[in-house]
Amino acid sequence: MADDPQITIDDEWGARQRVRMVEEQLRARGISDARVLAAMGAVPRERFVPASTRFQAYDDGALAVGEGQTISQPYIVGYMTAELDVGAEHRVLEVGTGTGYQTAVLARLATRVYTVERLPRLAQAAAETLAALGVANVVTRVGDGSLGWPEEAPFDRIIVTAGAPGVPQTLLNQLTDGGILVAPVGELSSQRLVRVVRRGRTFHERPGIGCRFVKLIGGEGWNENGS
Repeated sequence: MADDPQITIDDEWGARQRVRMVEEQLRARGISDARVLAAMGAVPRERFVPASTRFQAYDDGALAVGEGQTISQPYIVGYMTAELDVGAEHRVLEVGTGTGYQTAVLARLATRVYTVERLPRLAQAAAETLAALGVANVVTRVGDGSLGWPEEAPFDRIIVTAGAPGVPQTLLNQLTDGGILVAPVGELSSQRLVRVVRRGRTFHERPGIGCRFVKLIGGEGWNENGS
């Protein structure tokens, strides 16, 4: 069991857990993109959760990571990444760095990842973990992710890892023609993942699975009080 005191967390343990995660939580639920499966099979998820919950790093669920934030369950990370369809030549904007786990997965797929986190301590910890793992193609920033990163726009892909009342128009405007955005959209208590493809001045939206994320706070998200 994950909380067995006889179990030692080491590279071998992590490797076994990743194999199980990929087979039982991702592939078995229909995620078949070979590049996504390989990326998630390579990133040590246990490095991106608090030390007290490392035994639960590969559990089939979200985990609290402090400051009212969570790391999404592996299936949701895999689903969103597959929906994003990241190519090796793509520049990706991530809204909501969190602990950096989704960032690390994206970094294995894209040429460069720009990631924005509003909470300085989370952003710093994520940057340190990514650096320790040798992830060199990520640029981090503290700020309002709902407004994107205008200085580096446009982006080929944009992923939002917090629930918004609607898809922020500012983020849509920062997509390249043919670019894809994936975000959870809906009420505070529940959202649905949507995939938006830009074609010139037109945005084609396709709804996906239901989900529940922490709220996106910012100029094009929720206020602190949830309004």
